[in-house]
This record gives sequence, C-alpha cells and structure tokens, in this order.
Amino acid sequence: MTRMKQILWIGAAALTVTACGNRTELKPLAGKNLPVAPRGAEAPKKPSELLEPSTQARPERNVELLRRSEEREDDEFDLPPE
Repeated sequence: MTRMKQILWIGAAALTVTACGNRTELKPLAGKNLPVAPRGAEAPKKPSELLEPSTQARPERNVELLRRSEEREDDEFDLPPE
C-alpha cells in the first residue's frame, strides 16, 4: 500500500507543478521586433491581436439549407476533357 501512496503523491506533486503557469504579457524575443504594421494601419498589431485568426483564415460557415430543388444553369466553361 505504501507504493500506491508514493505514486499518488508523485502524481499530485507533478499535477501541482504543471498547473502553475506564468501568465504575463507576451513580448518579442530580445533583439527581435514585432512584424511591421499592415498597409493602411496606423500602428503595428499587439501580440494578443496577432494570436487571433483573421476572418480570411477562419471564415464563418454558411449553413443555409436547400429548401427546394433547382435546375442548374448551363455553364459555358464546363467542357469535356480533350
């Protein structure tokens, strides 16, 4: 039974150590700068803004359901292979 207690204590200690994280503001590494400001922007983005994905990287879903069948229009570029 003492072996089981040792394993539990080691597991609890490991969980405690890994649970305490350092939460500080993100800063660039020494000697490195943040990316330049995008064209048209007044100032470069902050690190927290750089971590958020853009709408182009993560577009919204269009989940509109098809309510009735519709015939497709003729596509003049839909040609058979040569």
